[in-house]
Amino acid sequence: MSKVAELLTPENEQEIVEAIRMAEKNTSGEIRVHIEKTTSMDAYERARDVFHELKMDETELKNGVLIYLAVDDHQFVICGDQGINDVVQDDFWNRTRDLMVVQFKTGNFKQGLIDGITRAGEQLQSYFPWQEGDTNELSNEISKG
Repeated sequence: MSKVAELLTPENEQEIVEAIRMAEKNTSGEIRVHIEKTTSMDAYERARDVFHELKMDETELKNGVLIYLAVDDHQFVICGDQGINDVVQDDFWNRTRDLMVVQFKTGNFKQGLIDGITRAGEQLQSYFPWQEGDTNELSNEISKG
Protein backbone atom coordinates (compact mmCIF):
# COMPACT_ATOMS: atom_id res chain seq x y z
CA MET A 1 0.00 0.00 0.00
CA SER A 2 1.40 3.40 -0.96
CA LYS A 3 1.84 6.25 1.45
CA VAL A 4 -0.87 8.14 -0.43
CA ALA A 5 -3.32 5.30 0.24
CA GLU A 6 -2.16 5.08 3.86
CA LEU A 7 -2.74 8.78 4.45
CA LEU A 8 -6.54 8.53 4.33
CA THR A 9 -8.99 5.68 4.58
CA PRO A 10 -11.88 5.55 2.09
CA GLU A 11 -14.12 6.75 4.94
CA ASN A 12 -11.74 9.68 5.61
CA GLU A 13 -11.85 10.56 1.92
CA GLN A 14 -15.64 10.61 1.95
CA GLU A 15 -15.62 12.89 5.01
CA ILE A 16 -13.26 15.26 3.19
CA VAL A 17 -15.44 15.23 0.06
CA GLU A 18 -18.43 16.03 2.28
CA ALA A 19 -16.47 18.90 3.88
CA ILE A 20 -15.81 20.26 0.39
CA ARG A 21 -19.48 19.94 -0.51
CA MET A 22 -20.51 21.76 2.66
CA ALA A 23 -17.87 24.47 2.21
CA GLU A 24 -19.05 25.08 -1.36
CA LYS A 25 -22.76 24.98 -0.51
CA ASN A 26 -23.07 28.73 0.07
CA THR A 27 -20.47 30.01 -2.38
CA SER A 28 -19.66 30.06 -6.07
CA GLY A 29 -16.07 29.18 -5.12
CA GLU A 30 -14.45 25.83 -5.82
CA ILE A 31 -12.18 23.79 -3.53
CA ARG A 32 -10.12 20.78 -4.56
CA VAL A 33 -7.66 18.49 -2.78
CA HIS A 34 -4.85 16.79 -4.71
CA ILE A 35 -2.57 14.20 -3.11
CA GLU A 36 0.48 12.56 -4.62
CA LYS A 37 3.43 10.59 -3.34
CA THR A 38 6.23 12.98 -4.29
CA THR A 39 7.25 15.68 -6.69
CA SER A 40 10.60 16.48 -8.26
CA MET A 41 9.50 20.10 -8.57
CA ASP A 42 9.20 22.93 -6.07
CA ALA A 43 5.93 22.16 -4.22
CA TYR A 44 4.39 25.55 -5.06
CA GLU A 45 5.26 25.20 -8.76
CA ARG A 46 3.82 21.68 -8.80
CA ALA A 47 0.65 22.94 -7.07
CA ARG A 48 0.29 25.63 -9.77
CA ASP A 49 0.67 22.92 -12.46
CA VAL A 50 -1.98 20.74 -10.78
CA PHE A 51 -4.22 23.81 -10.43
CA HIS A 52 -4.04 24.22 -14.22
CA GLU A 53 -4.37 20.46 -14.94
CA LEU A 54 -7.55 20.33 -12.84
CA LYS A 55 -8.88 23.35 -14.77
CA MET A 56 -9.20 25.31 -11.56
CA ASP A 57 -8.01 28.42 -13.39
CA GLU A 58 -11.13 28.24 -15.57
CA THR A 59 -13.71 29.09 -12.90
CA GLU A 60 -15.83 32.08 -13.88
CA LEU A 61 -14.89 34.28 -10.91
CA LYS A 62 -11.29 33.01 -10.53
CA ASN A 63 -12.18 31.73 -7.06
CA GLY A 64 -10.74 28.23 -6.97
CA VAL A 65 -8.67 26.95 -4.03
CA LEU A 66 -6.38 23.91 -4.25
CA ILE A 67 -4.90 22.09 -1.29
CA TYR A 68 -1.93 20.16 -2.68
CA LEU A 69 0.00 17.51 -0.72
CA ALA A 70 3.21 15.67 -1.66
CA VAL A 71 3.12 12.97 1.03
CA ASP A 72 6.67 11.57 0.99
CA ASP A 73 8.13 15.07 0.72
CA HIS A 74 6.16 16.31 3.74
CA GLN A 75 5.10 19.29 1.63
CA PHE A 76 1.76 20.94 1.13
CA VAL A 77 0.58 24.11 -0.51
CA ILE A 78 -2.68 26.03 -0.45
CA CYS A 79 -3.10 27.72 -3.79
CA GLY A 80 -5.83 30.27 -4.50
CA ASP A 81 -6.76 31.77 -7.84
CA GLN A 82 -6.53 35.51 -8.49
CA GLY A 83 -10.13 36.30 -7.54
CA ILE A 84 -9.84 34.91 -4.01
CA ASN A 85 -6.22 36.04 -3.55
CA ASP A 86 -7.22 39.63 -4.37
CA VAL A 87 -9.75 39.81 -1.50
CA VAL A 88 -8.44 37.76 1.43
CA GLN A 89 -6.09 39.25 4.01
CA ASP A 90 -2.42 39.01 3.08
CA ASP A 91 -1.67 36.41 5.76
CA PHE A 92 -4.85 34.36 5.26
CA TRP A 93 -3.23 31.40 3.46
CA ASN A 94 -0.32 31.29 5.94
CA ARG A 95 -2.71 31.27 8.90
CA THR A 96 -4.77 28.54 7.23
CA ARG A 97 -1.59 26.53 6.62
CA ASP A 98 -0.59 26.93 10.28
CA LEU A 99 -4.01 25.70 11.40
CA MET A 100 -3.63 22.60 9.22
CA VAL A 101 -0.04 21.92 10.36
CA VAL A 102 -1.22 21.57 13.97
CA GLN A 103 -3.34 18.58 12.90
CA PHE A 104 -0.78 17.19 10.44
CA LYS A 105 1.92 17.10 13.13
CA THR A 106 -0.26 14.77 15.22
CA GLY A 107 -0.92 12.54 12.20
CA ASN A 108 -4.52 13.71 11.85
CA PHE A 109 -4.43 14.45 8.12
CA LYS A 110 -8.18 14.16 7.69
CA GLN A 111 -8.91 16.85 10.28
CA GLY A 112 -6.12 19.07 8.98
CA LEU A 113 -7.62 18.95 5.50
CA ILE A 114 -11.14 19.52 6.81
CA ASP A 115 -9.92 22.51 8.86
CA GLY A 116 -8.30 24.04 5.77
CA ILE A 117 -11.33 23.33 3.58
CA THR A 118 -13.70 24.83 6.15
CA ARG A 119 -11.60 27.96 6.57
CA ALA A 120 -11.27 28.46 2.80
CA GLY A 121 -15.01 27.89 2.41
CA GLU A 122 -15.80 30.58 4.98
CA GLN A 123 -13.74 33.12 3.05
CA LEU A 124 -15.21 32.05 -0.27
CA GLN A 125 -18.72 32.39 1.15
CA SER A 126 -17.89 35.84 2.51
CA TYR A 127 -16.51 37.19 -0.76
CA PHE A 128 -18.25 34.98 -3.32
CA PRO A 129 -21.71 34.14 -1.92
CA TRP A 130 -23.84 31.65 -3.78
CA GLN A 131 -26.21 33.32 -6.21
CA GLU A 132 -29.09 32.03 -8.26
CA GLY A 133 -27.73 30.08 -11.19
CA ASP A 134 -24.38 29.19 -9.63
CA THR A 135 -23.28 25.66 -10.47
CA ASN A 136 -20.62 23.36 -9.07
CA GLU A 137 -17.99 23.90 -11.77
CA LEU A 138 -15.49 21.26 -10.59
CA SER A 139 -15.56 17.81 -9.01
CA ASN A 140 -15.36 17.58 -5.21
CA GLU A 141 -13.49 14.26 -5.36
CA ILE A 142 -9.90 14.08 -4.15
CA SER A 143 -7.55 13.80 -7.11
CA LYS A 144 -4.40 11.73 -6.87
CA GLY A 145 -1.19 11.81 -8.81
